[in-house]
Amino acid sequence: MKLLEGKTTVVTGAARGIGAAIALKLAEQGSQIAFTYVSESSIEKAAELVKQMEAMGVKAKAYKTNAAIYSDTELFINEVLKEFGNIDVCVNNAGISKDNLLLRMSPDQWNDVINTNLNSVYNVTKQVIKPMMKAKSGSIINMSSIIGIRGNAGQSSYAAGKAGIIGFTKSIAAELGSRNIRCNAIAPGFVETDMTAYLKEGEAGNTFLSKIPLGRFGKSEEIANTTLFLASDLSSYITGQVLSVCGGLNI
Repeated sequence: MKLLEGKTTVVTGAARGIGAAIALKLAEQGSQIAFTYVSESSIEKAAELVKQMEAMGVKAKAYKTNAAIYSDTELFINEVLKEFGNIDVCVNNAGISKDNLLLRMSPDQWNDVINTNLNSVYNVTKQVIKPMMKAKSGSIINMSSIIGIRGNAGQSSYAAGKAGIIGFTKSIAAELGSRNIRCNAIAPGFVETDMTAYLKEGEAGNTFLSKIPLGRFGKSEEIANTTLFLASDLSSYITGQVLSVCGGLNI
């Protein structure tokens, strides 16, 4: 028996990187997958991801929609419920970074990051808890970051959004625990993806690496494995927690 047999999972921002790895891992364990992507450049990647999951014998569908826009999210979740019937797991993974020192950061840069990284979590969670409450079951997994715990110069907007996710996660866990709905967060450290590739360059990359006790950068699959744990009944007595998957960077 697969860990997520018969379940339906929503994953935001899943056309590539960590999101794609999560979608594939959960599909591998039997979950149907509904995932979002935003940019036109991701259309082909999203279509290929659907094919990969269908080859595993599960139903999968990609939705081009922006989780940072409340009305779009409302429509998206309604479509998922019509198509799949229920939502058992929600992975709020959509995220961007627009790093800059605060002195140079424009209001638009700040708002873009907060809208995508934090407001999207509110938008999606508010919609998915309705069917979860009806079913008296559910697991919500929010993608925070080690930067949301420790901060980082030049990443005030990213840190603020990811820290906000942690407070949100704990509050929702307290609100919905009596309904058998769990809410947890994952705080990845440095994970090798397209979005973080620039951080590996030069002396700065070596300095960053030297601070990681395990001595290497993380892989998307390692975040996906943690997500699977929180999505499944293996974590049935865990809620309101933040799991740091960072190679010890937060020590």
